[in-house]
Amino acid sequence: MSKKLVDKTVNLDLVGVDGNAYVIMASFKRQATKEGWSTKEIDLVLEEAQSKDYNHLLSTILDYCQVENRD
Repeated sequence: MSKKLVDKTVNLDLVGVDGNAYVIMASFKRQATKEGWSTKEIDLVLEEAQSKDYNHLLSTILDYCQVENRD
């Protein structure tokens, strides 16, 4: 992805999440909502994620995920 549509990330680790595209998108949407993202911001990311193939979907969602270490 060349330019991020939303200048934010969510605290989401997709390791261990079912690899189904709908499960990945739902996990992202649930966490983004929990972290106060607007519906428009979430929709922008999900629309871009769905614009191509599965690899693009996964890559796009991962661009907006950053796991926070709580050590």
